[in-house]
Amino acid sequence: MSGKDRIEIFPSRMAQTIMKARLKGAQTGRNLLKKKSDAITLRFRQILKKIIETKMLMGEVMREAAFSLAEAKFTAGDFSTTVIQNVNKAQVKIRAKKDNVAGVTLPVFEHYHEGQSSGTTGGTSFSADFFCYFG
Repeated sequence: MSGKDRIEIFPSRMAQTIMKARLKGAQTGRNLLKKKSDAITLRFRQILKKIIETKMLMGEVMREAAFSLAEAKFTAGDFSTTVIQNVNKAQVKIRAKKDNVAGVTLPVFEHYHEGQSSGTTGGTSFSADFFCYFG
């Protein structure tokens, strides 16, 4: 420990009282930061778990979707222009929210379905509860 790290104090009762108050304030601050860190770590683990589950589900859905697309192309040929012409607006949209975790604001993006198309094309749909956090 070098001399630069020390605080110059005259040894008196008043100086001792002041140092005790500073120590108590530092301990309170450290405890608050520890609680905040624990809350953020807990939320991070929840988000990570949800991301892993969603990725696993997405892999299965994409596998089924690729197989369904191959079947449809084999049966009907190239139908991409027909699909593009029949689409009016997006059915799945994204809503942005803010989530407060221990004083830290995290943006949250969630998807929602708006309306149904007039002609369903048969296939699989991805309907997992998916939340995306960026920060």
